[in-house]
Amino acid sequence: MLNTLDKYLIKVFFNKILILSIIFLSLIYILTIFEEITFFSETNSNFYFPFLVAIFDTPTSLLEIFPFITFISIQLFFLEIFKKKENELIKTSGLSNIYLIKILTLCAFVFGFFVIIVYYPISSKLKFIYSDIKNSYSIDGKYLKYYSNNGLWIKDEIGENIYIINGEVQRDEFLENVFISKFDKDFNLINNIFSKKVNISKNTWKLEKPIIFEKNKQIKLQEDLSINSHFNVNKINNTFTNLYSLNFFQLAKLKNENRLLGYSSDDINLHLLKISILPIFYSLMVVISSILMFNIKKNKPYLFHLILGILVSVLIHYGNNLFKVFGLTDKIPIYMSIVFPIIVISIISFIGLVRINEK
Repeated sequence: MLNTLDKYLIKVFFNKILILSIIFLSLIYILTIFEEITFFSETNSNFYFPFLVAIFDTPTSLLEIFPFITFISIQLFFLEIFKKKENELIKTSGLSNIYLIKILTLCAFVFGFFVIIVYYPISSKLKFIYSDIKNSYSIDGKYLKYYSNNGLWIKDEIGENIYIINGEVQRDEFLENVFISKFDKDFNLINNIFSKKVNISKNTWKLEKPIIFEKNKQIKLQEDLSINSHFNVNKINNTFTNLYSLNFFQLAKLKNENRLLGYSSDDINLHLLKISILPIFYSLMVVISSILMFNIKKNKPYLFHLILGILVSVLIHYGNNLFKVFGLTDKIPIYMSIVFPIIVISIISFIGLVRINEK
């Protein structure tokens, strides 16, 4: 059962989270508006579209910085209780610093579950609407990607020509059993090209010894043929699929489709793992921030703590991204790219907590 002090501490913590979230949400929305104005200035959309579309995109951007909002919220929390000398009241009540951190860590853990269960499904739906609107207005709409039971289908436009491409199976950087139909801008057929294996690692595709069908003639080339494309292996795997626009059921469906088509789901697995460990990540951010606050002189100005919070947050963010790249490039096991940073932060947190408990 929570006592009056616990309720007060919890209230202060969530007030800081709420205030910072509103501030960052407003800043993200304003910055997003400028980006959308630039995008829609090249279209025939209504003037209010940038403001509307920015609403759909902002929640996802906020989701990505929640760990750092949590970190800075703890700094503000301690600055408030230090200023009011409420930390001395806590000590006179016979409670330790560890007890205070435990309450805050539990709050962060609950907040993480709220983000997973409530916030993420809502933000993913808004992101899906955002992506749908942007795709419909994108100049890149002249080329499309689609998966079916017959494999991968691509519509691509290069210069005055239109390409309809069908490939049965994608294996690493290669597309197998590829059939390409080349049309002019009026959709008059120019020729058909078939290749058993196509290297799609770059935007210049390499067709291995293709067969060209043109004017009722069949020509089998003994050398490779190169064609330009807007697509490469990375774009094929990611086009129009922002993982933050998919809820958990859609992500599971996408994994199943990739499995049936023989495509990698490493990025989906990383995304699911990253979302699922948010409660743990938020909790560790609370511990790290608390450790810093207990080891910094209490007379430091607010600006110092803000700059410190941003620097530590940026360091953790780029550290996570670095391990993610290692995982996707098979430098380390895929799951370790998410778990290893958590382990490192946990070790640092444990050492810091031991020192705090001695104070």
